[in-house]
Amino acid sequence: MKFLDLFAGIGGFRLGMERAGHECVGFCEIDQFARKSYKAIHDTEGEFEFHDITRVTDESVRGIGRVDVICGGFPCQAFSIAGKRAGFEDTRGTLFFEIARFASILRPKYLFLENVTGLLNHDNGNTFETILGALDELGYDAEWQVFNSKNFGVPQNRERVFIIGHLRGAGGRAVFPFGGENTQSDFEPRIEVVGSTQSEDSHSLGQKEIVYSPDGVMGCLTATDYKGPKQVAIPLLTPDRIKVVGVIEPNFNQSGCIYDPEGIAPTIRTMQGGGLEPKIAVREATSKGYSEATVGDSINLSHPNSATRRGRVGKQVANTLLTGEEQGVVTPNFRIRKLTPRECWRLQGFPDWAFDKAQAVNSNSQLYKQAGNSVTVNVIEAIARKLEETDE
Repeated sequence: MKFLDLFAGIGGFRLGMERAGHECVGFCEIDQFARKSYKAIHDTEGEFEFHDITRVTDESVRGIGRVDVICGGFPCQAFSIAGKRAGFEDTRGTLFFEIARFASILRPKYLFLENVTGLLNHDNGNTFETILGALDELGYDAEWQVFNSKNFGVPQNRERVFIIGHLRGAGGRAVFPFGGENTQSDFEPRIEVVGSTQSEDSHSLGQKEIVYSPDGVMGCLTATDYKGPKQVAIPLLTPDRIKVVGVIEPNFNQSGCIYDPEGIAPTIRTMQGGGLEPKIAVREATSKGYSEATVGDSINLSHPNSATRRGRVGKQVANTLLTGEEQGVVTPNFRIRKLTPRECWRLQGFPDWAFDKAQAVNSNSQLYKQAGNSVTVNVIEAIARKLEETDE
């Protein structure tokens, strides 16, 4: 089937749809850096290309011609629990109606949409009811299901809701419900806290002090992790449970957590980079990295061997963070590091060849953001294959 890729990002929808045998006819993405990655990864020659969807005229939309599917992970900040949850009062929330405008003109057989699970209960369900009502007025019957990326071959705990709109009278069977390949997985659903890095005279435990068990599940990577990367232990991509084994400062939205290599990664958020990338623990620390630090010491990762305040400062004492530096607490048998942009892209199901092409045209900070903004390719591919089956 021919599909149009709206709010395209780096092409997570596109890659999953193409893997299932569908053909892209055009895309729309407002972010110039995401477009650079998209066009580096995908062959877009001869396709329709749009930037700001609100500036695309109805005449331009009609010029696209016939499409069978409109895909779109419309902006989720307006509905996410991490945002202000302003919904349709937020201009980003109204971008759903741009999808509706395209659908009213092109009349595709299917709409294939994605958003955060917060969309379902925002404003006591009124926001989602508004979306379903809009689809109904357009002549589309909707079905939806929540999927977790960890059940589709990537070790990331990322729940998202997917919506399929069926054009009334166009045929086609229901796509949902169905399960992922690892629906009955061995991943532990809980996140277990086993300690903290707070001082003894502190009376409250904040997210930045939490130390998680290696037997629990790693949380979701989020949009602002680039300000303080999460930490995990290597090897990274293993089909096990999420484990948090320590933290570093500063920690924004759990971005200071250090994750165990034998667990799964948290949900990748949009704004990675700038020091907020997730971090993993590297077992068997070398003397080069921690020759002067002992278990329990607070250390500055930018100067691991220093005996000054910029390096080791001792137990129960945190370094004063300087611009661009990282800080950590040495624990038994491992050292910590950030997830790399490549690893974040892998956690979203992108092959290394796609990352290599994007890396050639974008900075690490943009690559982190793009990974967090993307959909998980494996989930899209699974739904796209079901979509193909229902159309037969």
